Amino acid sequence: MANTPCAARSADKKGIFDMEADVVIAGTGVAGLYTALNLPEDTKIIMVTKAAVDENDSFLAQGGICVLKDPSDYNSYFEDTMKAGHYENNRKSVEIMIRSSPDIINDLMSLGVEFARGADGNLEYTKEGAHSKPRILFHEDITGKEITSHLLARVRTLKNVVIREHFTMVDIIEQNGRCVGIIGRSASGRYEAIYAKFTMLATGGVGGLYANTTNYRHLKGDSLAICKNHGIELENIDYVQIHPTTLYSKKKGRRFLISESVRGEGAKLYGADMKRFVDELLPRDLLTKEIEKQMKKDGKPYVWLSMVPLGADMIKTHFPNIYKRCLEEGYDATKECVPVVPAQHYFMGGIKVDSDSRTGMPGLYAAGETSCNGVHGRNRLASNSLLESLVFAKRAAQTITKQLPGAAHEYEPVEIDESRYADCAERYAEIIREETEKERKEHEQYNNEA
Repeated sequence: MANTPCAARSADKKGIFDMEADVVIAGTGVAGLYTALNLPEDTKIIMVTKAAVDENDSFLAQGGICVLKDPSDYNSYFEDTMKAGHYENNRKSVEIMIRSSPDIINDLMSLGVEFARGADGNLEYTKEGAHSKPRILFHEDITGKEITSHLLARVRTLKNVVIREHFTMVDIIEQNGRCVGIIGRSASGRYEAIYAKFTMLATGGVGGLYANTTNYRHLKGDSLAICKNHGIELENIDYVQIHPTTLYSKKKGRRFLISESVRGEGAKLYGADMKRFVDELLPRDLLTKEIEKQMKKDGKPYVWLSMVPLGADMIKTHFPNIYKRCLEEGYDATKECVPVVPAQHYFMGGIKVDSDSRTGMPGLYAAGETSCNGVHGRNRLASNSLLESLVFAKRAAQTITKQLPGAAHEYEPVEIDESRYADCAERYAEIIREETEKERKEHEQYNNEA
């Protein structure tokens, strides 16, 4: 039972609160939910989430979801993704994602997800930074909520799925080189083991480690540190994306993202002198650098974003929640500029996985923002996140499904040493910070030598 802080005990001493499943899924965002939906309905599934079931970044995604709307756009879509990622992307993963996108969209619509349509009834497509063509489907400015809420509603109807909220995973259970489940702490503070034939990590990003982030604060990348402790390879964890336009506020808490699609539709950026200083449709990392330079030049903690060119009707219909939030901060986006500032937004690195979302440990899978299959390279192309999560969660589920019939449920019950996890949150955060800095230096040295 390598690298696990738990000592084996006989089966008759298994904890009275321990549970068993065919598959345990940590995370209830789109990756976790879509994994559950693509497993056979006779599969016993336990899903756990660190907070409430809907408190994950999938619900927060605003702009939309990319799709290959016709074969003629493939080369352009592929090139846009590669260029945004500085050509450090895994070409195979990018191809899989793009070619899988039509089926994913059709599946979502069959589950009741609604995307914006024009007067003729056909789907509407919008454009965001670094996209050469409009290829993004959207639902107002709450696309993530529209998709995730429908997935969650369908999962809730499944009799084979149990969802446990406010359950914090603190470790995986490794026995004979295989993952056989997880250890977690319940809302009451009790430590429990969940044994499973297969484990899926879909625990989101690392925003909680940053002072300014668009993420939920409880998302701190625990899975990364846990995998590191078990010798499971991580990849590119210094590749953290800063979103260039979040609403500036002196209030504490999560930063409110102003979707890139507002700039795709024509919103403009201005410095303190009310002059434009940049191409608003640059890739996110490049635009962030220009905004930071302008803030330094102006001596202000923000620049101005004008949505006025879009017109009041579009602002109120396409971006109603952004409009409402700006009003709450005292700005009428239909009439005046709003202050924006870059903030941590997305994590391109993560637990290294293959094209079927398998990690380096048998029985253990990872999907969504917590994983790294190489799709995004050094910088994610706008609106590829939801699609990537769904595509590779489904591939994981299909791979697990093939193995389930012959998978033995063999494990030794473990005795949990609670003292080993008393301060694990702080220790895990420090592990991630150290590994991030280590990879940053390695990438810096490589780039200098190249």
